[in-house]
Amino acid sequence: MAENYFHVVAFTGEGLRGNPAGVCLLKQPLSTAEMQAIANELCLPETSFVWDDGDMSAIRWFTPQREVDLCGHGTLAAAHVMFSAMNPALQDIRFRSVGGELYVKRDADDGERLILDFPSRLPQKVAEPAGLTALLGVKPQDVWQATALLVLLDSEAQVRALQPDIPALIALAGRAVIVSAPGEKVDFVSRYFTLDGGEDPVTGSAHCSLAPYWAARLGRHKLHARQISARGGELFCEWKGDRTLIGGYARTFLRGDITP
Repeated sequence: MAENYFHVVAFTGEGLRGNPAGVCLLKQPLSTAEMQAIANELCLPETSFVWDDGDMSAIRWFTPQREVDLCGHGTLAAAHVMFSAMNPALQDIRFRSVGGELYVKRDADDGERLILDFPSRLPQKVAEPAGLTALLGVKPQDVWQATALLVLLDSEAQVRALQPDIPALIALAGRAVIVSAPGEKVDFVSRYFTLDGGEDPVTGSAHCSLAPYWAARLGRHKLHARQISARGGELFCEWKGDRTLIGGYARTFLRGDITP
């Protein structure tokens, strides 16, 4: 079995390195165990597996440790491969995933930028968990919750300065943690601490909660964002009610074949 494989960096920007993802284009689906084993061997933040599923493409995403139900940068990477390497004439793609149907299209004004059409995950305000301020070393402005805990700070400088004990933070929250604040040169910035006890370079799916929150707070639906991890990433968001559009750039780093 030889499958086409691409190593792609997603949500890149000027001076930003984005988030790496593996993209495996399969002739037919593999077992969950086989896909997990490949993702573990590749040891990238996410590996996307894509195959033809009749009227659309199927997609699944795996970290080295587990399968996830929604992945923005993995979807952007997969679409980039399909647009650039498989069918340059393609203008839009539909993916069938465990998280529902997902759509990706070329930006009408910038053909290099791709736009993800994802379900919104609206956050709800919650009480600050006891011990959160001590773990972060700074008092949150507010705390909200969707699939991840969303912690709001006063400034970008505070978000950049965070050096939390990530496993302890995740244990306290019981879920992944997003920390966000107004940006100095963009509308908002964020960092994302994962269930696996690390920090994700750029997290497209987190913006399914971040974009609705900041759109309501700032009073406009189109937003420019940066994830200020060590690698850094740029995202162009638009909140449209039950859907969130997330735009970004990607580039192929290498390609080859995966063999058993």
